[in-house]
Amino acid sequence: MCRIAGIIQQGQEISVTENRVKEMCDLLKHGGPDDEGLYSESSSSLVLGNRRLSLLDLTAAGHMPMTYADRYVITYNGELYNHTGLRSELTALGHVFRSHTDTEVILAAFAQWNSQSFVRLKGMFAFALWDKSEKELYLVRDPAGIKPLYYSMQNGSLVFASEVRAFNVSGQTYTSHPLWPVMLMAYGHLPEPISTLKEVLPLQKGCFLHYRPATGQYQLQSFSHYSYSSQVQDAATAEKEVSRLLKKAVQQQMLADAPVGVFLSGGLDSSIVASLAAQNSPSALNTLSIYFDDDRFSEKKYQDMVIHQLQCKHSQYLLSKTDFLQSFPQVMEAMDLPSCDGVNTWFISKYAQQQGLKAVLSGVGGDELFGGYPSFKRMPIAQLLQQLPDAAISMGKKSRFRKFSRMAYLQLNGIKGLYLFLRGHFTPCEIAQQLDMDEQEVWQQLKETPLFMDVNQLESRDQASWMEFNLFMQNQLLRDADVMSMANSIEIRVPLLDHDLIKYTLSIKPSVKYPASLPKQLLINCFKDILPPAIYNRPKMGFTFPFDDWLKGSELVKDLLNNDNPASARSYQAFINGDLKWYQLISLVNIRRTGR
Repeated sequence: MCRIAGIIQQGQEISVTENRVKEMCDLLKHGGPDDEGLYSESSSSLVLGNRRLSLLDLTAAGHMPMTYADRYVITYNGELYNHTGLRSELTALGHVFRSHTDTEVILAAFAQWNSQSFVRLKGMFAFALWDKSEKELYLVRDPAGIKPLYYSMQNGSLVFASEVRAFNVSGQTYTSHPLWPVMLMAYGHLPEPISTLKEVLPLQKGCFLHYRPATGQYQLQSFSHYSYSSQVQDAATAEKEVSRLLKKAVQQQMLADAPVGVFLSGGLDSSIVASLAAQNSPSALNTLSIYFDDDRFSEKKYQDMVIHQLQCKHSQYLLSKTDFLQSFPQVMEAMDLPSCDGVNTWFISKYAQQQGLKAVLSGVGGDELFGGYPSFKRMPIAQLLQQLPDAAISMGKKSRFRKFSRMAYLQLNGIKGLYLFLRGHFTPCEIAQQLDMDEQEVWQQLKETPLFMDVNQLESRDQASWMEFNLFMQNQLLRDADVMSMANSIEIRVPLLDHDLIKYTLSIKPSVKYPASLPKQLLINCFKDILPPAIYNRPKMGFTFPFDDWLKGSELVKDLLNNDNPASARSYQAFINGDLKWYQLISLVNIRRTGR
């Protein structure tokens, strides 16, 4: 796991480019504190940079950027979980390895199969690979979009980095994206391809960008994507294969040359991951949890059940209001792209770092794949409401009750309207008031950007899964997990997003995948024999904090919102009165921090 950056800029002294890439990497040092490196090629005006967080082959042999066969150079961020099998296959084909890293396996695979190698890579990854002979650069991102990669093409120059903040020291000129405040207030995150900078784009997941500096030409190509089907129709078969694939994924992702732990919230997904991890070596397993004095939010009793059963090494942290308020400004500074959440991940990652861990497994993905969110039950009703005339839909937009006021979003066609109805944070009317805009302008921006694929052909619960997987998880959960963990030099691994497990799960018939009983019943059936019954019989509880109470004592929030800006002051008072939720408040804090 690392942070990467690079620039190709014709007509600029290579020493200038080197200094700028180094400055970009220095800004990303938190994600790679163990090593740093640059590779430059003056004839191509190219500089690649890397900050390394060492997990495989901790020796100097793992230094990056890494060169292979005196032809291929890579700067890489991620983990390749099938690197052992690929290494054996490539060795049989005559390739020789100098290290035990997965990085070198990617280089050898590219030397053997060129861009066809990308589909063979299973894991989470974002990398830039330079072919010295062909003078071509490839930017590549994993199919699930677990690892971030951003790029900008301007005037024949290419700049890329793991975080958007790094572009500000690249020497290029960028403008603030005019749509991002509207998108943040509507979605609670910035949906791809929106970033805070107009000229900076996220590389789409499962895609690679192929760039030829000599001509300035580039192509975007997809090498892998996921699709839904009903191929698997037998419940017993599905349970057996899901169980096998997740066990394999956890086993693979526990492997490292540095300490690895498991986040244990006390919920179903993290409890399964921890239980499977303990099957290999319970005495060596490290689990971490956060709990609170407030029983409305604390999951300690469920954490204790799993800990007692596993008999593993466990660290529990009582997070107090005082600790939270002291750290909150630092948490906000750690954000790269603005988000309404991610605070919880920052704290648990901080505690993981204090325990000397380098990587931690998380349960992200279970709700999206197996039907854990309320949206799976609400989707059919939302679809019926979306068919009402616009006049009927818009009647509730002035209501003080959010479930009625959000109905206005159903005027937007397709999955966009459904998502914003089910998960939207502020209505267009509220957004217009906060940003001093015309409401029709807000509506126009939301209609035009971003564009989502048509998923009407999917069964309603698979539509909910597509929505949660590609919007909420992609743009919020995974992005927050990456940036907040790496802010503390921790890698988060997500075995429920194993490539083979995703492909198989999406091929299960909806009636088998989402049986009409408990949420995530299929997942429960697979692993109920290794879990305390209270874990899978309990009501769902999100991994959150007592934010609504604690943030009322934040001086940062008060300074940014309770001022001479009428809209901000009203929002602050609404929050104090309990009429505004913490996640809405954090979006407003992000906007006011930028002076918007």
